[in-house]
Amino acid sequence: MTVLVTGAGGFIGGHLVADLLRQGHDVRAADVKPQGEWYQVHEAAENVVADCADARDAHRISEGTQEIYNLAADMGGMGFIENNKAECMLSVLTSTNMLVAARAAGTRRFFYSSSACVYAGDKQTDPNVTALKEEDAYPADPEDGYGWEKLFSERMARHFREDFGIQTRIARYHNVYGPDGTFEGGREKAPAALSRKIAEAKLSGDHTIEIWGDGEQSRSFMYIDDCVRGTQEILAGDFVEPVNLGSAELVTINQMVSVLEEISGVTVERKYDLSAPQGVRGRNSDNTLFHSVYGWEPSITLHDGLERTYAWIHDQLTARA
Repeated sequence: MTVLVTGAGGFIGGHLVADLLRQGHDVRAADVKPQGEWYQVHEAAENVVADCADARDAHRISEGTQEIYNLAADMGGMGFIENNKAECMLSVLTSTNMLVAARAAGTRRFFYSSSACVYAGDKQTDPNVTALKEEDAYPADPEDGYGWEKLFSERMARHFREDFGIQTRIARYHNVYGPDGTFEGGREKAPAALSRKIAEAKLSGDHTIEIWGDGEQSRSFMYIDDCVRGTQEILAGDFVEPVNLGSAELVTINQMVSVLEEISGVTVERKYDLSAPQGVRGRNSDNTLFHSVYGWEPSITLHDGLERTYAWIHDQLTARA
């Protein structure tokens, strides 16, 4: 079976390609970036540089595929999506062109990577948030820019299934993290950003770090291995509605810093920037539906996942130095 992974040069895409290859699939890996900028390049895959927002490229890379994992999107951490709303919205070109191309290619199954940013803002105003159920996406009030694009593209995938028979499946990712991904430059998410800051503090001897907001905003964070497993099970399964894919382990940013202090053996002085982007006050994944359908839920603990993530980032910084 030929499987296409778009966004394969990115963090999640690189790990997904690796796992699909381990299973013996023929994998076509596509990304808009030059291959020298991909986080992982797997020689066993057919690696293609292509812009999925361009209809011609979308059709070219979709030919002959039986399954498509569409992970391609212009996105990043909260600092990026709050300051680049138009760029995030333009990912609708990628989402739409890939669905049209999949239909033309006769692709049987199509995975769309959505986000917890689709959830209504008024349900995320308290750090002690009630975990978000799938129905909490409506009435619609998603994250401005990025969240609106994701919610619209969910509907597009649904209607392609209803009208054209493509078996579309949708996961709402909750803060995926791990090694072999972005940890600097403005697009990194909190686990990678804080791991980098504490690793830099350890290496430099300056143990002061900056935290965006007051550190009491809460989130759940899913390690990449759980994400890769869940993504494949969702595409292979019969459940057709959007479903949460995330950890239910709710922590504040301050608590994450404390975990990283334990892992690194460094105690840091925390400086809080209350003017920095913070996103919603609290967000957590309700995994009731996912567990009832698939019989498990993401369970790699934050401590274990951060231990692996911090070690990789520390090694990157050490090698650079």
